[in-house]
Amino acid sequence: MTSTFTVHAASGYEQLMGRWSRRLATKFIDFAGLAAGEKVLDVGCGTGSLTFELAKSADLAEIQAIDFSPVFVAAAKEKNSDPRVTISQADATALPFADAAFDRALALLVLHFVPETGKAVAEMRRVTRPGGVVAAVVWDHYGGMAGMRMMIDTVAALSESGRQMRNRYCFQPMMQPGEMKRTFVEQGLADVTETELMVRMDYQNFDDYWAPIGAGEGPLGKYMATLEAAERGRVEAAVRDAYQAGRPDGQRSFANIAWACRGIVP
Repeated sequence: MTSTFTVHAASGYEQLMGRWSRRLATKFIDFAGLAAGEKVLDVGCGTGSLTFELAKSADLAEIQAIDFSPVFVAAAKEKNSDPRVTISQADATALPFADAAFDRALALLVLHFVPETGKAVAEMRRVTRPGGVVAAVVWDHYGGMAGMRMMIDTVAALSESGRQMRNRYCFQPMMQPGEMKRTFVEQGLADVTETELMVRMDYQNFDDYWAPIGAGEGPLGKYMATLEAAERGRVEAAVRDAYQAGRPDGQRSFANIAWACRGIVP
């Protein structure tokens, strides 16, 4: 397996994270840089948050986008109307491209779901030309996602399985300060820079927040699907109470911080 992310329906992912990854994509592009006429690879394109933002951000010659999930690939292909964009199913640790084929290889919210992260970074370096840029960004699950930690900590307080799930969620690969930078350096990239990017996560009400999780999407949804119906109800009620925090249900806003890293192929 080359991805630990669980997806059942593209629409569920869009509600869970896609709408927010589009906000992050613009800041990530500013950090990674772009230039007219370049060929760019999007590794782990999902439903196309970065892919289609790239197409809007610069007069690029070519955008190749790959993802391991056939659900995501089909959804991104359905959205695509740009002849510069090609979307295909592929493995981030065995990219189906020639050496030095791209000016930049980018990965938005992907590396923490790839068990062989170093191999994925090595592949991104391999397919990027000398002087080109490899860049990636991942959420800071432990210290930078207040809205998700609210849910995770609530679940962890209810059961041992919840505590174990929190341990896995908070310490996925590449999420600790300096971890992604070290990996980039280990894979031979030069002038490596790591920084923080922040976006706001806005929800209209608790159902807007909870629906994709309850439907089984993403790591938290995967955990919920393992529970008996009564326990799922207990967890949902507890998380609802945490979300509402003693006030009527309605709009809430949470800050999300991501780690971004960029390096140059020597």
